[in-house]
Amino acid sequence: MLAATGLRSHIWNNNLKSILLLAGFPVLILGLVYAMTALFFAWGEGEQADFGRAAGEAAYAMPMVTPWVLLGVAIWFGIAWLSHQAIIDASTGAKKVSRNDEPELYNLLENLCISRGLTMPALRIIETPALNAYASGLTEKQAAVTVTRGLMEKLDRDELEAVLAHELTHIINRDVRLLVISIIFVGIISFTVEIMVRGLLHGSLGRAGGGRRGSGGNAGVFILVAMAMAAIAWLLAMVIRFTLSRKREYMADAGAVELTKNPDAMISALMKVSGNPDVEGAPAEVRQMFLHDRSSGFAGMFATHPPMDKRIAALERYAGGNRPTPRAGAVPAV
Repeated sequence: MLAATGLRSHIWNNNLKSILLLAGFPVLILGLVYAMTALFFAWGEGEQADFGRAAGEAAYAMPMVTPWVLLGVAIWFGIAWLSHQAIIDASTGAKKVSRNDEPELYNLLENLCISRGLTMPALRIIETPALNAYASGLTEKQAAVTVTRGLMEKLDRDELEAVLAHELTHIINRDVRLLVISIIFVGIISFTVEIMVRGLLHGSLGRAGGGRRGSGGNAGVFILVAMAMAAIAWLLAMVIRFTLSRKREYMADAGAVELTKNPDAMISALMKVSGNPDVEGAPAEVRQMFLHDRSSGFAGMFATHPPMDKRIAALERYAGGNRPTPRAGAVPAV
């Protein structure tokens, strides 16, 4: 199954996308700063605002601004490198545990790592009845596997082992690195543009309501610019989402089967998870990392995970797995 889906190409594509996102991030930020600078000059001219002239003044100012922007990007990269796990943990409520805290879970993960010669990732738990899991970290040394309390309580040993193997495969395949980079970029860009748009709309509406006669037209232009910037930020977020191939989940399911030799356990685990995967309070960006996220956006176009039925069907077709015989209350329907 792994050979059929092109494991080497998948890892290579993940590495390439990660490099492109890292290289493109300063360019995107410089573009946003240029837009902010042009709007600042236009705003200062009030009713006599000339956007062509303001754009020229912004271009003239950019050589002086660029070093500071690049310094800010470098500082942000440093913060992200050192603190990305703390940021993710804070957004999900995950807590680190040791072997003494959860010996059975810890031993399951450790045995899987030994079987593949992997560095043991940190282990974390979210205290929620929801059933889900995710891996995180930019390198194998920084890697962590997080599971929910609900997952530990509802899955049997083989099913839990399959989920841990799934998350380890994400680490092996470099899916985790790409996801963390994407989440950081979407978050910072969306946050920056949101602040800009709010300021523009607030200021423009204030001018439209309390300015002199004739200022309403100029305020309308600013509102249109704000809306355009919001649309650009939304498109950037969607572009980054589309870099996250849904194939990664098929690959991780396949990797779990390769590690455990138990496709039935992976199928059964997925069926149980599908019944209650929603971790309350987890941001949409972080949910991209989860074992399963059933939010699909408009007509499924922006879904970051393939439908559960298709994942199970792939395990049945390529790994020879079988769905468990339904029993009353035993396994939720997908």
